[in-house]
Amino acid sequence: MSKKIAVFPGSFSPFTKGHQSIVNRALPLFDEIVISIGINSSKNDCFSINEKVQWVKNVFSKEKKVKVTMYEGLTIDHCIKVNANYILRGLRNSHDFKYEKGIAQMNHSMQNNIETVFIITEAKYSHISSTLVRDIIQNGGDVSQFIPEEIKL
Repeated sequence: MSKKIAVFPGSFSPFTKGHQSIVNRALPLFDEIVISIGINSSKNDCFSINEKVQWVKNVFSKEKKVKVTMYEGLTIDHCIKVNANYILRGLRNSHDFKYEKGIAQMNHSMQNNIETVFIITEAKYSHISSTLVRDIIQNGGDVSQFIPEEIKL
């Protein structure tokens, strides 16, 4: 029987408590979760890819089932590269579902042996988005309640 490996892709700019919760709740479902931080050269990101990788490694430093990597290109190609048979995605609301559903269907069309698994965000984190957290950071606000304590900005 092959290992159940899931890729949890995203820009994670920054990684939030909502992201952390999705991974923690998915751990019992998979043998390994590869948190894959995408490199998007067309995005003007506030944080370096190396910062983001180190932050997420710090958050999951005690969890042997979590790996952290970076990738460029199509998520589905990255899944093949790391032998993942699942893509893990968190959903905060119906807008996320509409967006993610289309991506999941396209990915399944390209590789029908890789399934997307959605986990609904816990209500207490459903208002947290990386975009809003980034805006708070850029304007000098305190984001400690929105990001894992292991991430030091």
